[in-house]
Amino acid sequence: MRPMIFVVDDDPAAVRLLRYTLEAEDFMVRAFSSAADLLDQGTQPHLILLDRGLPDRDGLELCAEIRQSPLWAEVPVIFVTGRTSETERVEGLRLADDYISKPFSPSELVARVKAVLRRTKQPDLFSRLIVGDLELDGESMQVHVQGRQVSVTLLEFRLLAYLALNLGRTFRRDQLLNAVWDAKFVTPRTVDVHVRRLREKIEIRPEAPRYVQTVRGRGYRLAPPALPVASPIRETRRAVGPWAGLASRPAAMRPAV
Repeated sequence: MRPMIFVVDDDPAAVRLLRYTLEAEDFMVRAFSSAADLLDQGTQPHLILLDRGLPDRDGLELCAEIRQSPLWAEVPVIFVTGRTSETERVEGLRLADDYISKPFSPSELVARVKAVLRRTKQPDLFSRLIVGDLELDGESMQVHVQGRQVSVTLLEFRLLAYLALNLGRTFRRDQLLNAVWDAKFVTPRTVDVHVRRLREKIEIRPEAPRYVQTVRGRGYRLAPPALPVASPIRETRRAVGPWAGLASRPAAMRPAV
């Protein structure tokens, strides 16, 4: 089946360009000119392209609502917008899976769309990972801290899962970009943004992180929990999710009980 992409933008010229570009790559496209129009839909697309400057609300607010929707919470979102300041890009990446500035290159947009869709189609390596008080569910794409569910984006989950599957190993920013983002159009700053957001969500004291730690001059790692638990617990089932390729090397793990 051809992937369905929802385009949410009130600029007819932008919608025409997006539709032409995506349909030329064999995507199906449905366009909506406002947040209200989108929220009236009861179908689930494969991906949403979202403008920030909608007539009835800021696209950032709409993205937050999408992340809370039972129907659309797992649908990847890419901002395609004329708001290009660093602050606005950082705000967008806190919720969305990518951020494309207008005017954009059609070929770059297609490459980014395909990269996000590849990630969401890839199979899973685990159903559950436990590292100390952290629990990652690869099937529902949920994270729990001390039994409490925290809301994370697709890329935040992938980043945390990659670090958990390689517990204690330090990765440079470029290594994380290649392993988690699978895209050529992001910068090391993107890794820093997602690490900071993860810390705000899973750490008791984000300024003194217990789990996602910075190794000065080298990069980031997920620190092993204190004894007696010294390695992640992994429960493996048939591959079922968008996290394949996250384990760069075998990790010492024992079955979950």
